[in-house]
Amino acid sequence: MKKKIFFIALVLFIIFFNSMILIVSNVILKDKLSAVRDKCLVEHYVIASSLIGDIQALEQRGNHVEENIENLMRLYSRYLQGKGNGLAVAFSGEWIYESPAFTSEENMIFPPDTGYSQERIVYMENGNCPVLCVYGSFPAPWQDYGLMYIGNLSDTIQTWRHTKNILFLTGAVVILIMSFFLFQFLNIIFRPLRQISSTSAEIANGNYSSRIQVRGKDETSSVAHNFNLMAEQIENQIKQLEDAAEQKQQFIDNFSHELRIPLTAIYGYAEYIQKALMSEEERYECTQFIMSECSRLQNMAYQLLDMALLRREEMKDSNCSVKELFAESEKIMYMRALEKNIRLTYVLSQNYVVRGNMEQLLILTNNLIDNAIKASRQEDEIRICAYSEESAIIIEVKDYGTGIEIEQISHIKEAFYRVDKARSRAAGGSGLGLAICEKIIQIHHADMSFISEPGVGTTVKLSFPV
Repeated sequence: MKKKIFFIALVLFIIFFNSMILIVSNVILKDKLSAVRDKCLVEHYVIASSLIGDIQALEQRGNHVEENIENLMRLYSRYLQGKGNGLAVAFSGEWIYESPAFTSEENMIFPPDTGYSQERIVYMENGNCPVLCVYGSFPAPWQDYGLMYIGNLSDTIQTWRHTKNILFLTGAVVILIMSFFLFQFLNIIFRPLRQISSTSAEIANGNYSSRIQVRGKDETSSVAHNFNLMAEQIENQIKQLEDAAEQKQQFIDNFSHELRIPLTAIYGYAEYIQKALMSEEERYECTQFIMSECSRLQNMAYQLLDMALLRREEMKDSNCSVKELFAESEKIMYMRALEKNIRLTYVLSQNYVVRGNMEQLLILTNNLIDNAIKASRQEDEIRICAYSEESAIIIEVKDYGTGIEIEQISHIKEAFYRVDKARSRAAGGSGLGLAICEKIIQIHHADMSFISEPGVGTTVKLSFPV
């Protein structure tokens, strides 16, 4: 691209520059020829006026002009010979005198016909030696006579050619200098494009962090700036895709692991029932375990279905009373807390209202309370409270149980992730509760944060915009 622009611009510049030189040289030539023409006209007029006086004097003395014309013209020819110019006199259409500079073979054989008028004719002869000719007839009664002035143009043409050669030589030097600066100028212009090309190649090879150095505020700098923005967007999207792919792979790995354990146990107990001799009591215990694992698989399937539905769900424009939410939650979770003799304390200073779906928020709250029950010890307390904080309504679930390590907090929202895998399986957990909670929080444009310390307890804080 740069080479094409360079050669096209250079050719156009050479054509334009040489055309200007030709125009200037032609103007110079016309000026020089005009000056020579004016000079020849003046000298022709002076010599013709003087020659008329000489002819008149000869006739008054009774001498023939044709016989004495050469003596008359010798002085004028000697004057012009040093300049390379010449003279010729015509009488009745024939040359009666020719100076050495005038050769009829290279010029007109006979003088031009002026119709006996005093109008002077100026023309050029482009022979081996270019000359400028001025011819004019004498006034009456000498109208049969005519004078031809031949001006030598060799010096004028040679001077013009020398000037023209100097112009073209200067033009060649200027073209070389301009070519160098044009090449450097194109290098400066195309530097951002080269950087864009090399950077795009690096990005194509996987180096998404590569950027272009932006300089100036012209169009190419704007292109480079926009390219950097595009590269940044691509890098972010690639990173998001990689994170999503990693999460999906982790989800598949965890899901496979979660399926393998109960399926292995079910298959083992079923094979044991089929092949071993056992009492009715042992058979009952085996079938109870199989039913328990099947129930856990069924619960996992329902939770996966809930996640799939929540992924496509959008929050409906409705209001949810926190007071009603706490009342429904207490009805549902009372028996679950009673199993471990845990006290559920609901604290509500006033009836707050949040934008959201009652059923989804109930699932969210109950999942958090259920996790708190699993993490709590016998006869512990779990506090569920609501209050306002700046421009948000806060719902908080706080337990005083085992707590969570700091490095585990960033992973607890992942599907099938368990802080304590052995305890969670024993309690029937599938590791999907907080993943479902995260989906519900995203649908409601809210925020969920965790504050926890091992052995002290965990506080889950839900922040809903007013």
